[in-house]
Amino acid sequence: MFLIQAADLHHLFQSLANRGYTVIGPTVRDGAIVHDVLRGPEDLPVGWHDEQDAATYRLHRRMDGEFFRYTVGPIAWKKFLYPPRVRLFSLHKNGRGYSVSGDGATEGPQRYAFIGVRPCDLHAIQLLDKVLLTDPYRDSIYAGRREQMCVIAVHCTHPGGTCFCASMKTGPTAETGYDLAFTEICGEQYHYFTVDVGSMIGSEIIEEIPHRTAEDVDRSRTHSLQASAAGRMGRILETTHIKEFLQDRLEDPYWDNVAQRCLTCANCTMVCPTCFCTTVEDRTDLTGDYAERWRRWDSCFTLDFAKVAGGNFRSSARARYRQWLTHKLASWVDQFDAFGCVGCGRCITWCPVGIDLTVQVTAMRQQGEPV
Repeated sequence: MFLIQAADLHHLFQSLANRGYTVIGPTVRDGAIVHDVLRGPEDLPVGWHDEQDAATYRLHRRMDGEFFRYTVGPIAWKKFLYPPRVRLFSLHKNGRGYSVSGDGATEGPQRYAFIGVRPCDLHAIQLLDKVLLTDPYRDSIYAGRREQMCVIAVHCTHPGGTCFCASMKTGPTAETGYDLAFTEICGEQYHYFTVDVGSMIGSEIIEEIPHRTAEDVDRSRTHSLQASAAGRMGRILETTHIKEFLQDRLEDPYWDNVAQRCLTCANCTMVCPTCFCTTVEDRTDLTGDYAERWRRWDSCFTLDFAKVAGGNFRSSARARYRQWLTHKLASWVDQFDAFGCVGCGRCITWCPVGIDLTVQVTAMRQQGEPV
């Protein structure tokens, strides 16, 4: 474990820039902490803290000067690895035929360095790897960006009101999948980061930043902050036998209670760091000489998502909410041997009516045997 002073954080940005990375990280915009291109430490949300609860998100100013005191914002990292809209190809009329050009794998910068990746989001990226990097459905756009990325993770020390990563065993401490992992330690007389190295690239980068080996007091502060965070989660979800529990209750009338509140607005799937559903759109000009095929994010909550030639097999809000929740916590396990939920709490925070999946599952469990 190493230690770098907060005042030396700009060396990290310089090292990443010298290696050709486009640096993406948290910044304050439009009343929220979002992910965007960063020029340096001055673009980070210094001194900002987020308050989160069901259907509640507020930013508050603090005087401590911490860089990473927030939890997670509305934008997940998948936006940069698995873009919301991407052109797959275009067709140009060429005599009696058409020529094909362009694809999403070559559009925009692909060499990303992510700064401030929380452990829950790190697990989300690893889950997307299972979905999008596995043959025969390997996604070339995702793969091209994923294989060149650098990850600077930040261990959570201040969990939010809707966090339950400890229940999902995805945090608050990052274990694998990073190049460097920071723990921010801030007091009246000190402000520094302890750093864990997770790869050869991480080892090379740390050598370009002023640092020293962490001492016992630094290690003790790090472990104390991480352990404290695990016990201060805003939510708890009991996951024991949850797959079997939900699959046994597909016809439970409790789904109707949730459906009465659900707006099927798809907010939960848009902010979710693991949802990967898409649709395809074809566009042509009026002459028929040019056409494009675009892929964009879609959601199992939209009415058209389940529309087929014979009708719509999920026309009700009840069916769509049930599909989403049971996929995250049950059928995803059958497909990918892992939960599709990482406990980040975004779906709770950004649901306009405050539907809380931890509350819903608990209420269903208290009903007893399936009906």
